Amino acid sequence: MMLITHGTVCTCGAEPQVLDDGAVCIEGDRIAAVGPTTELAVRYPQAERLDAAGQLVMPGAICAHTHFYGAFARGMSLPGEPPRNFVEILRKLWWRLDRALDEEAIRYSALVSLVDAIRHGTTTLMDHHASPNQIDGSLDVIAEAVEQAGLRVCLCYEVTDRNGDEGAKAGIAENVRFIRRVRTTGTERLAASFGLHASLTLSDRTLEHAVGEAQGLGSGFHIHVAEDQADQDDSLRQHGLRVAQRLERQGVLGQMTLAAHCVHVDPAEITVLARTGTKVSHQPRSNMNNAVGTAPVQALLDAGVHVGLGNDGFSNNMFLEMKAAYLVHKLAVRDPRAMGGETVMRLAYAENARIASLFWPGTVGSLEPGAYADIVLLDYRPYTPLTAGNLPWHVIFGVDGSHVTTTICAGRLLMRDRQLLTLDEEAIAANAREVAGKVWRRFAESGD
Repeated sequence: MMLITHGTVCTCGAEPQVLDDGAVCIEGDRIAAVGPTTELAVRYPQAERLDAAGQLVMPGAICAHTHFYGAFARGMSLPGEPPRNFVEILRKLWWRLDRALDEEAIRYSALVSLVDAIRHGTTTLMDHHASPNQIDGSLDVIAEAVEQAGLRVCLCYEVTDRNGDEGAKAGIAENVRFIRRVRTTGTERLAASFGLHASLTLSDRTLEHAVGEAQGLGSGFHIHVAEDQADQDDSLRQHGLRVAQRLERQGVLGQMTLAAHCVHVDPAEITVLARTGTKVSHQPRSNMNNAVGTAPVQALLDAGVHVGLGNDGFSNNMFLEMKAAYLVHKLAVRDPRAMGGETVMRLAYAENARIASLFWPGTVGSLEPGAYADIVLLDYRPYTPLTAGNLPWHVIFGVDGSHVTTTICAGRLLMRDRQLLTLDEEAIAANAREVAGKVWRRFAESGD
C-alpha cells in the first residue's frame, strides 16, 4: 500500500475536483481512497509514504492512437524532392520505413517510445504496428518491451494489401494469434485489438477475411479512416461509397472499433459513426504536419460520437497534443470560441478513458476509489489560483509533460523524481542509435 501525500490533487473524471494538500491511497493496482492528507494519513498509518510536496497529482495521460514503429523516423532526411501530398508521404517515408524494420528495430523502436511515455506521464497507449518483413511474432516483441516498461498498452498489427495477398494474410494471422495469446496468458496491463490500415489499401476480400476472424474472437478494429481526401477519392472510385459507409457495409465499424483521424468525414458519415458506436481518435499534430486538414471534432461530439486524443507516433507528451488541439481548431474556423479548454480536457481524459474501457474493464483517466492507479506527479507551481473550474487553462497554458517527476502505472512506480526505475534509458538510447543506423541504411537501399 502506498499513500501519496501533500499534493494538489486534480481528480479529473466525471466530477473533477482540485484538493489542496490532498492525498491518494493506492492498494494493489487500484486507488483505494482520495481525500485530504490529514484524513488519509490517519486512515492508512502503515502505508508507504510518497510526499508530493505540493506537486500536482493527476491521472496518467492516455494516448488513443500511436505508432511505436515510427520512432526511427526522428532526424531522418528524405532524399530528393519533398513529398507533395499525403500519399507521397506514405510512399516515400512510412511504407519504406516499416519495411526496413527487423526484430531488433521493432524492439528498440518500442523501447524508446515507452521511455518517452514514462518520462512525459503517458501511462496508457493504443499502438498500431507495421513491419511487413517481420510480421509473425512482431507483436510479441513489442509486448515484451511493454511488460518490461510497466505501462498499459493495447497492441495490434496493421493489415494491408499493399504487400500482396500473403502479406495481408500474415497480418490477419498475427492479429488473431496475438489476441488469443493476450486472452490466455497476457497480463492485465496488456490488451489487443485487430489492426487494419485504411480503406485505400484494403480490398473487399481482405476486409471480409479480417471481419470473419474478428467476429469469431469478439474483437473490434483499430483502423485509419479518411485521414486524407485520397482515402475518400479511392473509396468512391473503387466502391461507389464514402469510407465510413464502405466500412459499415463490410462490418468493420461498431462499438469495439477505434477509427483514427476521420478528418474528411461528411455529415452522413458522422451519422454512421454515431449510429454504430464507433470511437474516434484525433491527432492534431500529425494532421497539421501532413497538411491533411482538421477533423470536425465538434460535429462528431455533437452527434454523440466519442472522440479521444492520440498522437499518431509524435512524442508521447500528450500535454503538447492538448495544446495543439486547443489552437488548431480556432485557426481552422477562425473562431476563438472553437475547441474550448473544457472540451480539450474532455477529449484527453473522459473520452480517452471511454476508449480505454474497450480494452480494460475498469476506470482510467480519473483519480477516484476503484480506478486503476495510473498517476503522475508534476512539478508545476501555479502563480495564479488553481481550481477545478480553471484547471483546463492551467493545463493548456502552463502544464507540460516536462513537469512530470513521477509516473505510476497499475500502482507500480515507473519513474520517481525523474529517475526511470523499470528501463535503462541510457543503454536503450545507445543501442537504439546503433539500430537506427542499420534501419536508415536499409531504408536508403530500398529506393524511392
